[in-house]
Amino acid sequence: MSLTMDFRFFFTIACIVISSVLAGKAFYRLWRLLNLGKKEALFSDFPERLAVFTKNVLGQRKLFKDFWPGLQHATIFWGFLIVTIGTTEHIIEGLFHGFSFSFLGPLYNGIIFAQDIVHPLILVAVSYGMIRRMIIKPKRLDSGWDHQKDAMLILVLTGFLMFANMITFAGYVQSGSIFGIPEFRPVSAWIANTFLSGVSAHGAEQLAHWGWAAHLLTVFFFLVYIPNSKHLHVVAAGPNFLFARLGHKGTFAPINFEDETQESFGVSKITDFTWKDILDTYSCTACGRCNEFCPTATTSKPLQPMKLIEDIKHHLFTVGDELLKNPDAEPKQMLIGEESGITHDTLWACTTCRACVEACPVGIEHVDKIVDMRRNLVMMESAMPAELQSTMKNWENNSNPWGIAGDARDEWCKDLNVPRVADKPDAEYLFYVGCAGSFNDRNKKISTSLVKILQKAGVDFAILGKEELCNGETARRAGNEYLAKMMVDANIEVLKRHNIRKVITTCPHCFNTLKNEYPDFGYTAEKVIHHTELIQHLIEEGKISMNNSGGEQTIAYHDSCYLGRYNEVYEEPRKTIDSIPGVKRVEMARNKEKGLCCGAGGARMWMEETIGKRINVERVEEALETKPDVIAAGCPFCQVMLDDGVTEKGQADKVAVKDIAEIVADRI
Repeated sequence: MSLTMDFRFFFTIACIVISSVLAGKAFYRLWRLLNLGKKEALFSDFPERLAVFTKNVLGQRKLFKDFWPGLQHATIFWGFLIVTIGTTEHIIEGLFHGFSFSFLGPLYNGIIFAQDIVHPLILVAVSYGMIRRMIIKPKRLDSGWDHQKDAMLILVLTGFLMFANMITFAGYVQSGSIFGIPEFRPVSAWIANTFLSGVSAHGAEQLAHWGWAAHLLTVFFFLVYIPNSKHLHVVAAGPNFLFARLGHKGTFAPINFEDETQESFGVSKITDFTWKDILDTYSCTACGRCNEFCPTATTSKPLQPMKLIEDIKHHLFTVGDELLKNPDAEPKQMLIGEESGITHDTLWACTTCRACVEACPVGIEHVDKIVDMRRNLVMMESAMPAELQSTMKNWENNSNPWGIAGDARDEWCKDLNVPRVADKPDAEYLFYVGCAGSFNDRNKKISTSLVKILQKAGVDFAILGKEELCNGETARRAGNEYLAKMMVDANIEVLKRHNIRKVITTCPHCFNTLKNEYPDFGYTAEKVIHHTELIQHLIEEGKISMNNSGGEQTIAYHDSCYLGRYNEVYEEPRKTIDSIPGVKRVEMARNKEKGLCCGAGGARMWMEETIGKRINVERVEEALETKPDVIAAGCPFCQVMLDDGVTEKGQADKVAVKDIAEIVADRI
């Protein structure tokens, strides 16, 4: 090993210095822009954070949800982890000729063998990526040349880097260099024997040095290019997982209305986001997976999750330098508006289904940002769709979205001999009926069916009756956190007064809120269970059994977003359907974590859908492809939306839409 002042030495020094200056300047700006965001403490529970990082970054777990593209990316990622060891060796050897990691002994032999194997594997992965973009062209990658040229450049450079490495080590093998080691570089040895057999040792060494120089030049170009491209995710995705919000995915950060220092609520400018929200935008790969599964993007609505994140990042870069000079400056461009691309229609299109978050391979949380921007529109500007304003008034006046008097809340069960908690304070379970199950005529049948099942199984339960209030879930997702807080506090007061410990719900929205959000407001139930879970438990315990009175039927099950993606209840309703005599269960093309939303969540139930194709029609068309007799659901909102969709498709006389409780109640 020697320190020789030759061309290779000065070339290495030049690469290091020039790239460090250019990349350092770019990364420093990104760091300063990141710190424009509000502080958010995301540093506790390090073992759990490390587990999340390991699964999703080192293990590439989320990418493998789309197997072949996932395998392509994982091959490149894992391959680069191995190749980077060689890159480090190249850099040090450029300064100290003859240096190698050979002092690692047998481990070094394993490393260089792995490097030699992954070079062609990465080339294959790169080729597959180029074929997908240029020939296969999946819809989610059809995002215009601006995105394509960036991706194509990276693929070409990655392929060139592997080619340079293969030439380098083939040259070393042919020249007899200490870096050759043909017994541990089988690919390089084959290239040398096949293509370089007539090349002199000196010529092969020079060829290896050119390959070495090309490798270093490409690597240092990457370093400069990354902070200025969508491939910033190479640096940002790891920290984005390491500093992920570890709370339950069914929750949103509450607003402290008692904090008198807050001058506004929600997000109206880039500095209202947290630093983690900004890190999310750095992490976006523009892969389009979020758009592929988003119900609004699927049906031509203004909201496309990938574009939303890119628009936020573009806005940050547009106003960021001005804010770095003066954080209190009025930005030349508004965050929410036509100029930024984040319009009111964009924000109100969201159903909060979390399909985007579930699909995102780098852990971006799109829904939180949308709800935060809605909060500002509603609470600070009173800006919301007109029909939603009427619904808000109904919640304020009567604690339900229809505005029906609270005295009518328990009329649905007047002939069912259902006890009230006030009369039966020691009941094991509270059946929290919810607004839909109490007031909507179609959904009342679901409540009635569940009562029949509970009574048949001997479950000890009661309802609140006229004391029950709306839990505030939909108002919260509509951005009216203040109204939601009032409703939550009022509801918790009732629950605590009756010492409610266990709760049954038929509505996944009630289920998610009572189970996952109420602890943030001071109430934690011992148990909150959705009726599809309870019914399956009762079947397994032998407390209810079903007959074949309904005859042969084909049932397609629709996954509610708030039951499935939010709370991972997928199998219980399916097991229930499978246990019914004479029933065949079929799956829609998009199911479980990839299931398509019905279109009702995020307060969309109370807003007109006038842009693009109706989401419920899109979902019903998918259901009808399975040729079902019944479309089954486990959510009153989904039931209404699917019912409307079936009617719109003219199939109401052929296909029924039923809740799991109705299907079971008809057969016990």
